[in-house]
Amino acid sequence: MGDIVQMHFTTVDYVIFALLLVASAGIGLFYAFSGGRQRTTQEFLLADRSMSCLPVSLSLLATFQSAVAILGVPSEIYTYGTQYWFLGCSYFLGLLIPAHVFIPVFYRLGLSSTYQYLELRFNKAVRICGTVTFIFQMVIYMGVVLYAPALALNAVTGFDLWGGVLAIGLVCTLYTTLGGLKAVIWTDVFQTIVMFAGQLAVIVVGTQQAGGISEVWKKAQNGSRISGLDLNPDPLERHTFWTLALGGVFLMLALYGVNQAQVQRYLSSRTEKEAIMSCYVVFPCQQVVLALGCLMGLVMYARYEEDSPLDKGYVKTNDQMVLYFVMDVFRDLPGLSGLFVACLFSGALSTISSAFNSLATVTMEDLIKPYFPDMTEARATLLSKGLALGYGLVCLGMAYIASLMGSVLQAALSIFGIVGGPLLGLFCLGMFFPWANSIGALVGLLGGLVMAFWVGFGSLFGQSQATGTPVPDVTAFPDMSNTTTAVMTTLITSITPKPRPTGVQALYSLSYMWYCAHNSATVVVVGLLVSFLSGPWKEKDLTPGTVFPVLGTLLFFLPERYREKLCCVTPLESKSKAMSTQPYQMAKKESNGVTHFQDEEKIGEEDGTTQPSCKLAKVEQETAL
Repeated sequence: MGDIVQMHFTTVDYVIFALLLVASAGIGLFYAFSGGRQRTTQEFLLADRSMSCLPVSLSLLATFQSAVAILGVPSEIYTYGTQYWFLGCSYFLGLLIPAHVFIPVFYRLGLSSTYQYLELRFNKAVRICGTVTFIFQMVIYMGVVLYAPALALNAVTGFDLWGGVLAIGLVCTLYTTLGGLKAVIWTDVFQTIVMFAGQLAVIVVGTQQAGGISEVWKKAQNGSRISGLDLNPDPLERHTFWTLALGGVFLMLALYGVNQAQVQRYLSSRTEKEAIMSCYVVFPCQQVVLALGCLMGLVMYARYEEDSPLDKGYVKTNDQMVLYFVMDVFRDLPGLSGLFVACLFSGALSTISSAFNSLATVTMEDLIKPYFPDMTEARATLLSKGLALGYGLVCLGMAYIASLMGSVLQAALSIFGIVGGPLLGLFCLGMFFPWANSIGALVGLLGGLVMAFWVGFGSLFGQSQATGTPVPDVTAFPDMSNTTTAVMTTLITSITPKPRPTGVQALYSLSYMWYCAHNSATVVVVGLLVSFLSGPWKEKDLTPGTVFPVLGTLLFFLPERYREKLCCVTPLESKSKAMSTQPYQMAKKESNGVTHFQDEEKIGEEDGTTQPSCKLAKVEQETAL
């Protein structure tokens, strides 16, 4: 085994990397001193709900495409082949469902935080539990996503580790704190272009050096890296068509359906129609990003084949191997290595800035405003900026803690994915099952988290003991459920065939692609059982517009009276007509969680019917469901 080979940046590389930081900071400063100058929480946290479709969709894409993803996908393809490419099949439903289910509900309620929905649907306790869970996962994740690419860069190039961490962390904190969500979205647009440029440069130059695309494909075929359609339904298999195409749908829903960082972008759109269109625009972009990552992996295989730098000991992890490959390809082309590193840290910047802004939003809207309702707008805006700054400093602190944790980083990164499934289950429980009550929601969330941690850590330590190998470094381990990074990274598995696990070991051996589906289903099942035992709610007791009538549509064959007893049958459009033109205000909740509105109005007195109305934001209905 050889020593780790270090390559070095040229002056041009440093200049290109510095330009990325200067441009990102410049965009933040521009929006800090132009327009409304971020003087209101509406402008700072939601960009004044003024964003058009294209920047929102590119920002959605940039948040999805993290630094770990840029390093992880080529490594996955190099090691295991192109089976991973079938993940693209999950993007269709994974974006169609948020576009026509989650976005209309959230947008028409006029929310700032997704967790406001949980209080409208259940009660304040559920809202706080959801918020605290989200903050927990994001705070742990922020430091890891910042530290991991800096560590890989330092190992391969000798680039100063803490110089990289501080540069990215401080620049990101600066433009997020000063420019608000508008700056975050427009820097995401810029960083998306840089990411595309960096990956394209590697593919074009690497393909040319390998002898052309036909030679790349030929070597990949000879090396059994071109995978066919594996229709094995076994959920214990790591990657098959079903685990990627179906399990991936739940991963996409956890990110694009209910994740605050993404939902906040939908809510910043000018209209509901533009929010929905952003989902449609991001779909082909995601396919292109996935294809670029897979092609980069094939080009890397064509260059090294089975004689990888990892096997030779030149690098220690798969992610470092990707950077080694890039530096090797661009050895005689100064400036292009800097472009790829700018691409890599653009992924980190876009993900971390989204985390800062979303954390500031949920902390302000869910933990501060409800207890200080008389706070002035100026003070609330200043406090929001302070929160963004505070979370930026926390991120740097978490990066330092991450550096001390060593192999425990794998467990820390797993926590982020483990929490994503139960949160998705909580929102699905409230949105699709009108009889679910607040007790069921709390017990279901707790049950889902317990199951997620049990299976997640059981799998982690079970595999470590079974193989007799130490826990691998974080940069080679997948975030098990959140699609921002996890689905892009690699698992260390033994190539030797093993007997099929049974009992609890079978649960521990579940493919990480099914984790989100498994954990969210646990929340729904436990939540419904507890709701029925403690007294199910009726549709008339719920805040209008908080339940999407999916069950009423699926059970169309039942008589109307049975459907009314079983599930929600009132169309979403009818519910939104009951909304007043006043800004969003919370409905009062009694101790049992059933909604009682501040003002009861008689609607439709001419036909003798009554319908409660709550003080929610009136949103023009742009689409029909």
